[in-house]
Amino acid sequence: MDIPENHPRYASLALREKLAEFVQKGLVTPTGLISHGRGEAFDYLMGEATTQAAMDAEKAASAYLLSAERPVISVNGNSAVLDAKRLIELARITDSKIEVNIFHRTEERMNSLIEYMESCGAENVLGRLPDSRIPGLSSDRALCTGEGIFSSDVMLVPIEDGDRAEALVRMGKIVIAIDANPLSRTSRMATVSIADEMSRALSNMIRFSEELRNDEKEAERIITQFSNEDNRRATVDQICEYLRSAVSR
Repeated sequence: MDIPENHPRYASLALREKLAEFVQKGLVTPTGLISHGRGEAFDYLMGEATTQAAMDAEKAASAYLLSAERPVISVNGNSAVLDAKRLIELARITDSKIEVNIFHRTEERMNSLIEYMESCGAENVLGRLPDSRIPGLSSDRALCTGEGIFSSDVMLVPIEDGDRAEALVRMGKIVIAIDANPLSRTSRMATVSIADEMSRALSNMIRFSEELRNDEKEAERIITQFSNEDNRRATVDQICEYLRSAVSR
């Protein structure tokens, strides 16, 4: 579809077209389109801008990744296609491993996603040969590698399934979720819940990670002061404030 660049929703429409294209290529599932649409709906409720609560969560997430011993960024079809470049850049800055983990798993789709990430510049992407399982999950998302997800202490899980987020927390991991819905099970279960559009969140985390990676004391201070419950409450308050201001215009 040829979308005019002066269309007021150009960026959003272009992303939808890209996801639809990658459904045809097998990297994204049709249900992934539903997931993206649901996220967009919540982004509308925040004015399609990063809230202060999201900014605070992104700073805390960056501090956690930098303080980790074995940080891992988990990638699924939607997140890979939406912004592989920024996922790879954040992994580089925070010295995180990247592992592909998907619900609708086939060998062909796993290979395609790993090859796609590598074509975008990622190195040593994990997930192709799982040798471990996340306890308590019966779906294929339980399959993971001992080198990556299973032994990680801090995980970034953009666009996540709530059941896996809950299982990862039960394993004792710090779970950072990027989920525009602050009321989802993923957001409720995560250690740090970022209610923001994924690319904006990654851009901010890259910037904060650059600022904090040589300031261990400041990173510790940010982690100590962060409350995910308070932050989610602030997100809901900011959504309500935006809606009130929108209807009064």
